[in-house]
Amino acid sequence: MSNASSSSPEPLDAAGFEALARGSVPLAETLGLKVDRFDHDGAVVRLPWSATALRPGGSVSGPAMMTLADIALWGAILARIGHEPLCVTTDLTFHFLAKPRHADVLAEARLLRLGRTLAIAEVRLMSEGSDQPVAHAVGTYAIPPRPRDDGAPA
Repeated sequence: MSNASSSSPEPLDAAGFEALARGSVPLAETLGLKVDRFDHDGAVVRLPWSATALRPGGSVSGPAMMTLADIALWGAILARIGHEPLCVTTDLTFHFLAKPRHADVLAEARLLRLGRTLAIAEVRLMSEGSDQPVAHAVGTYAIPPRPRDDGAPA
């Protein structure tokens, strides 16, 4: 029997993070978000082109892009700290820059700072096939306290 410490969350891979996101955030499942990349350098999450995400006029809706950004930011953080569903958004600053093309929207997120209780990450959203951003966001996430190795609260 192993006596491994429970202070470190289990690591995640792309499939594990996608399952966590879709299972924890019902809107991620509804929108069909897919994880294209999930590693130490960050996360890339895809919003497939679908009528579900459109607003009148045929543009991808702001709420769909904000959900995409939030999931990608969360992914960039969990790629570093492991499986931690209760790492939650405390602040999200979002800038819409251009109308997305009629294509999938990709969110490329990377960690800017990782502290003991807070993490800050940024994300660029782009239409697939273009390197011009359609939106940019920066988010701050609260990291729940982890138990110490001796089992006492942190």
